[in-house]
Amino acid sequence: MKGLIGRKLGMTQVFLTDGTLVPVTVVEVLPNVVTQKKTVETDGYQAVQLGYEDKPERLVNKPAKGHADKAGVAAKRFYREFDCEALQEFEVGAEIKADFFEAGEIVDVRGKSRGKGLMGAIYRNNQHIGPKSHGSGSHRTPGSFANMGINVASIKPGMIKAGQEGFKMRTNQNLEIIKVDAENNYILIKGNVPGPRKGMVTIKTTCKRVKKVDAVELIDLTSGKEE
Repeated sequence: MKGLIGRKLGMTQVFLTDGTLVPVTVVEVLPNVVTQKKTVETDGYQAVQLGYEDKPERLVNKPAKGHADKAGVAAKRFYREFDCEALQEFEVGAEIKADFFEAGEIVDVRGKSRGKGLMGAIYRNNQHIGPKSHGSGSHRTPGSFANMGINVASIKPGMIKAGQEGFKMRTNQNLEIIKVDAENNYILIKGNVPGPRKGMVTIKTTCKRVKKVDAVELIDLTSGKEE
């Protein structure tokens, strides 16, 4: 298995040589740095910690600075751990670029979904709206919480009602990598991935049975330009 950290830049579309339009998400993948290797002997489990995007020195506290100095790298803004076997061959301080993945590989992308603020129960939980007649005083109110007269001062856990919508960790599975450009530090992934623009995402080899398909061929729109 493989894994990398990236930043979602937005969506666009590309064309295959047969004229098929493919919607893709552009994920910026700057060089990931191995900041720590955890082992069963010292940490109780095996994993590789990657750091992404340098953090300004004025914002780095002493524990973060000590952690980065121990690895011999600059302090990073984001850290993620991967239990991927393919990452074990890299030593602490090594850089991993976007070409760690290849076109045609199937991946799972995890990120924090876009927050939508406080939403009512009808939008958030697909509940029914109340009667629309003039005599009804309850059109979009939550109605009874059905405590059945037992401890009416409290509400049982799990009750669906109005609350925060979005801003939760979500994973989109079984996505195909269309193109990898290590020179310009980006990966094109077919379809959409969780999160807003500039949101942090993690890309991992899919947990599904099919790990790779034949890479598609894109139309080169730069070949006809004059130098």
